[in-house]
Amino acid sequence: MPRKTGPLLTDIARIAGVSPATVDRVLNRRPGVREATARRVLRAAADTGYLDEAEIGAALRPRPLRLVFLLPAGTNPYLRLLGDTAKRLAANPGDANATVRCFFIDSFNPEALAEALLRHGEKASGVAFMAIDHPLVREAVNALVAKGKQVVTLVSDISNAARTAYVGLDNRSVGRTAAHLMGRFVGRGGGSVALIAASRTYRAHEEREMGFLGLMEEDFPGLRVVGVREGHDDRDENYRHTLRLIAEYPDLVGIYNVGGSSDGIARALREKGRGTEVVFIGHGLTPDTRRNLVEGVMDVVLTQSPELVALNAMQIIRNAAEGSAAEAGVPRLAIEVVVKENLP
Repeated sequence: MPRKTGPLLTDIARIAGVSPATVDRVLNRRPGVREATARRVLRAAADTGYLDEAEIGAALRPRPLRLVFLLPAGTNPYLRLLGDTAKRLAANPGDANATVRCFFIDSFNPEALAEALLRHGEKASGVAFMAIDHPLVREAVNALVAKGKQVVTLVSDISNAARTAYVGLDNRSVGRTAAHLMGRFVGRGGGSVALIAASRTYRAHEEREMGFLGLMEEDFPGLRVVGVREGHDDRDENYRHTLRLIAEYPDLVGIYNVGGSSDGIARALREKGRGTEVVFIGHGLTPDTRRNLVEGVMDVVLTQSPELVALNAMQIIRNAAEGSAAEAGVPRLAIEVVVKENLP
């Protein structure tokens, strides 16, 4: 907002006790200046007549964040719900003061995710994404952070990368919770329990699987875990896997779906008349899992609030962009265990 007449930047700099370059950064709302210093510069600008009170008020208002959510494409209803929730929350500036764009990309392609991070992160204040734990993705995260961008992982974390924060559950604990519920629901009569994963490229799914297998071995040795399959969060793949599991293991008593798209599993159980016989535990409370709970095809849904996931990511990026502790004032996520009798 340069002026051709009246006080110069050097006059404001002298009064505020800063350099002209700092004055320029403050008046043009560029990052890198402490809030107290910015306020001193703006007050000096007002005292010299360079800015009026309305302009100072506008300058003191936080700039809208430019946020990008990158989520896996596919038939996972929970991730679609998360993307819709982020955009809905950001549509009200009073809630989020942010502009949000949400992109769905190839779910299990680290090259595509790394490219998307670098491309969309270039002009964004921060990026929130569901991570694939892969060297290309780690390098992309580190490159964005080196440029001063805020990077938050959602639902599934990444190892050995300089991301700002992780928003999600302790997934090993989630897997152990699923195993505890499975064992208690099935009882100690024995039988086979199948585990369907989305992909071990997601650290969250790998950790859930490890937690599930560990507790099953510790507490329920009479149950045999069989048929660990990767369904890639695709309802049709999950449907086909379930049909084969039912055919291959006549003593099948339980299925734990580590990822999403549980509707494919439920469809196979219904078709084979096993919907009320096989204990079925899955993730993400969405319209399809809600219906399956009500109908008795699913027994338990483990979930985390998509609204809180999105809000936490936005708040963390806001905090870090303003120089505060990233997770200050951000509530911790908790596992929600939903059955048909406590549906919200």
